[in-house]
Amino acid sequence: MLIGIRHIEIFEDKHDFKKPHIFVANHNSYMDIPPIVQLKHQPIKPLGKFESSKIPIFGWIYRAAVIMVDRSSPDKRAKSLRNLKAALYKKTSIFIFPEGTFSMTEEKPLKNFYNGAFKLAIEMQIPIQPILMVDAVDRMHYSSLFTLTPGKNRIVYLSTVKVDGYTMDDIDILKDKVYQMMDEGMRRYRTYPLSN
Repeated sequence: MLIGIRHIEIFEDKHDFKKPHIFVANHNSYMDIPPIVQLKHQPIKPLGKFESSKIPIFGWIYRAAVIMVDRSSPDKRAKSLRNLKAALYKKTSIFIFPEGTFSMTEEKPLKNFYNGAFKLAIEMQIPIQPILMVDAVDRMHYSSLFTLTPGKNRIVYLSTVKVDGYTMDDIDILKDKVYQMMDEGMRRYRTYPLSN
């Protein structure tokens, strides 16, 4: 509020705040991070890069707030997965950017998704909650931390995707379903070239 950014939540469907979910969202700005704190209606832990924990002062706060993923070795990746599962067992939702990094293109809303969030959802039988960060790139462009501008910052809850009946053979089907929902959602709220 102090810098003129208005957090706005839009619910396209009902969301059950009493149950843990795997939140997935598009990622194209550092301004994607503050809204996660605003999604405080239920306990939630985001998945974050280990490298960010090395930033002075911020790193200390970061380590306490996120589940870190260290991709430097299979053992460390496995530990991150165990930590994600532990949070879900404790009824704490987790938050993952399935693109893995910024989508730095104006041609389409999303990069391809990694399997992790969807594999975990099926294994744990936890529903997926797709979220759209509609205006984050306008509030702070991915090209620079010095592009901060005031204005609305809309967060859109799409319909929850239940995973009942999905098996590990259906990871691509689930991933594609969520991808299409989010791609179509972003095109409803922003202008992109026509999709193929």
